[in-house]
Amino acid sequence: MSYLKFDRRLMANLDESTQREYIRTNRKGAYSCSSIVGCNTRKYHGLLVIPVPTLSANNHVLLSSLDLTIIQHGVPFNVGIHEYEGDVFSPKGHKYIREYNVDVVSSTTYRVGGVILEKQFLFCHYTNRAITRYTLLEAHSRTTLRLSPFLAFRDVKMLTHRNDQINGDYGVARSGVTFCLYPGYPTLYLQVSKEHEFVSDPHWNEKNEYIKERERGYEYTEDLYVPGYFDVDIEVGESVYFSAGIEEADPASLAQLFDEEVAMRITKDDFRSCLLNAALQFYYRPDATHGYLLAGYPWFGVRARDLFIALPGCTIYADAPERFYRIMDTVLPEVRAFMNQISLSTEIRDINEGDVGLWAIWALQEYARWSTPADMVSRYGDFLNELIHYYLKNIHPNLRIDHTGLCYITGDGKPLSWMDAKINGQAVIPREGYLVEVNALWYNALCFYREVMPSQWTEEMESLLQLVEKSFCNIFINEHGYLFDYVNPHSTRRDWSVRPNMIFATSLPYSPLPKSTRRSVIEIITRELRTPKGLRSLSPKSDGYQPQCHGTQLQRERAYYNGSVWPWLLGPYFEACLKLYGRSAISFIERTLIGMEEELQQHGVGTISELFDGNPPFKGRGAISFAMSVGEILRSLELLKVAKSKYDTQTLPIIRYE
Repeated sequence: MSYLKFDRRLMANLDESTQREYIRTNRKGAYSCSSIVGCNTRKYHGLLVIPVPTLSANNHVLLSSLDLTIIQHGVPFNVGIHEYEGDVFSPKGHKYIREYNVDVVSSTTYRVGGVILEKQFLFCHYTNRAITRYTLLEAHSRTTLRLSPFLAFRDVKMLTHRNDQINGDYGVARSGVTFCLYPGYPTLYLQVSKEHEFVSDPHWNEKNEYIKERERGYEYTEDLYVPGYFDVDIEVGESVYFSAGIEEADPASLAQLFDEEVAMRITKDDFRSCLLNAALQFYYRPDATHGYLLAGYPWFGVRARDLFIALPGCTIYADAPERFYRIMDTVLPEVRAFMNQISLSTEIRDINEGDVGLWAIWALQEYARWSTPADMVSRYGDFLNELIHYYLKNIHPNLRIDHTGLCYITGDGKPLSWMDAKINGQAVIPREGYLVEVNALWYNALCFYREVMPSQWTEEMESLLQLVEKSFCNIFINEHGYLFDYVNPHSTRRDWSVRPNMIFATSLPYSPLPKSTRRSVIEIITRELRTPKGLRSLSPKSDGYQPQCHGTQLQRERAYYNGSVWPWLLGPYFEACLKLYGRSAISFIERTLIGMEEELQQHGVGTISELFDGNPPFKGRGAISFAMSVGEILRSLELLKVAKSKYDTQTLPIIRYE
């Protein structure tokens, strides 16, 4: 039985099928992305979207789509689909789809009269190449496939329109043709595995509309260049391969290359295997020696904080420790360069943020838990020692250890934490001063350092640790039993908003809070912030709650951290529940994860979205695949596995915390 399969009824319902998107990536930062019905709904969508660093830091759409027309008895049936002005869909190829399946590779089955055709698509692992395999399963007469490429050659953040600067000339490749529409772009090779005819019929397909961009308040109409089409005959039982890449392929080897790529894929037959596949897609290897995690698709690059938060789940808890080693070996020298004021990384954004080093220490702590503390010290002890003393020296640009022993962060109104929404460069949530999660991480980092490197621990550091614990409780615990999200000692205003950042003071291996306060914190988070998809960024009872993250960029920026649900916060929430409730938390966690498993067939098929609306039906929003979401859910599965083993149980009564 297929795990990720969509039947003809759903595929024919464009209100449903255009909301579900797939993402396929390689390790070079390139990707293919569209709705599962094949109708592009974002400017970020395309069959071949690649980095072109000489033009901009963004990816670039070369091949937007590839229309398939099935011809029998001279009658064409175009099974493609595009949306045009006035909510018009044409052609209406979705009505010919009988099934869409993504258990291994994307597979669409069409039925046109007596013809049954299977289209399978994959994106090659280490080259910028997309391959489509067409297999004719049934036909009662001669069948011809017509393949029409829609070319864009533009930045993912821009749209192209009919112009006379285009270079419409095409070159000849082995069993195919080449195009390069504008200067500075690589040559696009379009090749077919079988003898065919390329018919030059250059024209502009005008006024394609992208409904997601319209919803987001951006320009949403584009003209795409169609240079002609490929006609190729196909026999029953035969497979024909179409390759789109920036290097010439050997047409005779496309079948072998396709099979080799399929053999490398993770079969997505359950919740965890889907997440393993999603985690792998964030892995970015720009060259043979370096490795990173991209923050998400389709629009994020490498972001330091996201990388360290997602790292344990997307590597060691995804059965891929070699990725952890490669990424750490790449990133730690860049963190060192920043600490030594040598340079800022050009590959990693936000490496200079005050809390990034503390998240790096947490990632090392997770590695020590997975491996052993001794192994962690052997590999990364020098870096841990440098990082702790870097903070103690008080030379970070915007973070200081003040007289309370706590971390005090300033930033002239700019975002200073993972809650990084901003309008006109200023933080929507102006958190400044003592941030609760930053200081929970600081206390935890000191305790971890004392645990694994006792020979470096001093009496002065012990006094500091005791001061941090005392100050944390005095400053953050309020009279209602939960924690202030941040405290600015230079402001008389007290913000009583209930936010999820206090969860880290209860979830991290070392907590400065007494047990009674930890219980109180978890209870209020469960009561006001927990949803089936994650934790709300603001309680519905707090002023400014905005449950829906949609509309223009301005509207979305205001909603991101004022009520939107963030699934990555389930990781620390589950960990806190297990620490406090032990055995009785297991069924509760299992029940919550069922709600996350349902998401695999919604916004981003086979993966977890960046965020969700704060109210039912908790619609997926933001990036369709987000590394922190996937990483922390994978880590949650590991926490659950360890807890079950500890308590030697498979099924337990459900405990309700509401």
